[in-house]
Amino acid sequence: MPGKLRVFVDADVLFAGAASPSTYGASYIVLRMGELTLLDCLTCQQVILEVERNLAEKLSHKLPELRLLISRCLRVVPDPTPGELKAYHQQADPKDLVILAAARREQCSHLLTFNVSDFHPPEGQIIVRRPGDFLLTVRSYLSALAWQRASEAN
Repeated sequence: MPGKLRVFVDADVLFAGAASPSTYGASYIVLRMGELTLLDCLTCQQVILEVERNLAEKLSHKLPELRLLISRCLRVVPDPTPGELKAYHQQADPKDLVILAAARREQCSHLLTFNVSDFHPPEGQIIVRRPGDFLLTVRSYLSALAWQRASEAN
């Protein structure tokens, strides 16, 4: 059985998960999958600072929920050094280079963000997806796996 998927969570996904009025949003579900250890969810310190700042400005009452999600669902890794960023020059919008570099350094297979057009990694290095699209892929994979297991049992 292959290991868990390692996914990197961008600030907008973490914000959406913390601010979600329900437990049915894709961002929230991805984070819960991390909490349930179905996924290995990571982010970096810059993401945490950005989400805390934005949530404090817009929905300060959600800060306790954000901190609970971070502690339960995510592994927070250090920001990349300036030297690490050089390898990813022009593969992301300059403000998002830290995100891409951290995700690649941590060997994530997926980077989850709503700003997919800000990232341009070479094909095969990392998959950049919106949380909802990622969940559709996971659902399709699980469905195909179930059919394969059922066929093998017959």
